[in-house]
Amino acid sequence: MNEAVAGEGIYAQGLDRVAANHAPLTPISFLSRAAAVYPDKTAVVHGERRITYRGFHERACRLASALQRRGIGVGDCVAIMAANIPAMLEAHNGVPMAGAVLNAINTRLDAATVAFILEHGGAKILLADQEFAATIEAALGRLASPPLVVGIADAELQGPPPPGDIEYEDLLAEGDPGFRCSQPEDEWQGICLLYTSGTTGNPKGVVYHHRGAYLNAIGNAITFGLGRRSAYLWTLPMFHCSGWTYTWGVTAVSATHVCLRRVEPARVFKLIAEEGVSHMCGAPIVLNMLANAPAADKVAFPQTVDIMTGGAAPPSAVIEAMEQGGFRVIHAYGLTETYGPATACAWQSAWDDLDLRGRAAYMARQGVRYLTLEGSKVADGETGAELPWDGETIGELMLRGNTVMKGYLKNPEATGESLRDGWFRSGDLAVRHPDGYIEVKDRSKDIIISGGENISSLEIEEVLYRHPKVLEAAVVAKPDEKWGESPCAFVTLHDGLEATAEEIIGFCRDNMAHFKQPRSVVFGPLPKTSTGKIQKFVLRERARAL
Repeated sequence: MNEAVAGEGIYAQGLDRVAANHAPLTPISFLSRAAAVYPDKTAVVHGERRITYRGFHERACRLASALQRRGIGVGDCVAIMAANIPAMLEAHNGVPMAGAVLNAINTRLDAATVAFILEHGGAKILLADQEFAATIEAALGRLASPPLVVGIADAELQGPPPPGDIEYEDLLAEGDPGFRCSQPEDEWQGICLLYTSGTTGNPKGVVYHHRGAYLNAIGNAITFGLGRRSAYLWTLPMFHCSGWTYTWGVTAVSATHVCLRRVEPARVFKLIAEEGVSHMCGAPIVLNMLANAPAADKVAFPQTVDIMTGGAAPPSAVIEAMEQGGFRVIHAYGLTETYGPATACAWQSAWDDLDLRGRAAYMARQGVRYLTLEGSKVADGETGAELPWDGETIGELMLRGNTVMKGYLKNPEATGESLRDGWFRSGDLAVRHPDGYIEVKDRSKDIIISGGENISSLEIEEVLYRHPKVLEAAVVAKPDEKWGESPCAFVTLHDGLEATAEEIIGFCRDNMAHFKQPRSVVFGPLPKTSTGKIQKFVLRERARAL
């Protein structure tokens, strides 16, 4: 029996919250329902492999059961480093079914960062994809107490076997396909741990709860128009915000997951045609890749494919090419801290008759809040006061609701700063138009979004400062036709020394993940304020002009 809500009066008398009328919200309930309603429907496609919803559910149950038998339970962390393969979907269900927290690790990270994540998150077990064996083994070598490693083999791959103490299929064999998990006692319980680049070199661990994952998955299904006849192609990494929670959203409507290990245009077009793909997501680079694919890679298909993209708005030429190729582009906005998409550019029928430039101008906006987000505003960063809806007054974009993270793991200071005054401070600068649509103009944080990945400029600067010839360095985002943005380094060398851009970039490549390295280097003195602070806004303007 729970206490009545204050002031509820007669509506609380004898009307208690009990098991019959209340259950904690959790996305793991979606899979059990889909398996009960559509047991023989294809749930997962991976190459020639087909898994029904009955089979999907049984494999997730086996995983949960096996994990519990090995001592994994509430409060424990199970990490996974894998491509978009069935094991990733199974982990998003089986790990929380065991009561544990899933930590999906970015497959593009270097060994040092992976080691930091495993240690910081306290992973007790690591599910390790064969493809990333070298990085994983290097990361484990840095740990004093490495977790139990479960190697995931894939028939599509050749080369060395997966790393680990036991193979994934052998682990599943230990489990009970009839395992029945209980609902979490509290929907506030952690379900996922996802690391994002912050304002320091080390990433921050964002903690999701069951309630937020459930609601954002439902919000995705409604916003994106997913249904049981949908086929969703995994062009978005499942490690990224747990696949923007589509890992659960697709299952919620009993649609089909079409797995894809690597985003290659020829493969994407082939799967769209053969599997009847209706929906997919991806960073602007994915759209650019498909729009500019060689004619030989493109395959005609009869359906219109909805594709949701985030980050920088796609150029009008890309939108036009996508529309002509049978795609309908939907622009969304979100962060790791908001479970992925939090706003979307809801289409208005009045825009239908506009020319391409007119439509692109509207599509470039980040739009309005998701159905499952409680509030959004563009406000004064200091006072929190909402600013005019005039399309001109710039302020910080702030969000609130059930689909905002619990906070940053082991970082109460950063959590308090981000969630102060009842709003999540996104750090993004935006305007709000008279029709209520939000448009992001710039980022107040020095985060570069390249190909959908967050890159900390300070992390790159830290590496640059280790170069013996570098005196000063600053890194900003430079517009990039392929990646949306790419890191641009401004470097001042020690007196009398010389270096080439290739030398600086090569040094970065040797000391960090390759996708984080600067793609351009500019030599010369750095602009500074009277107090000696580097003026990054000046450098951003220079980078745009390059």
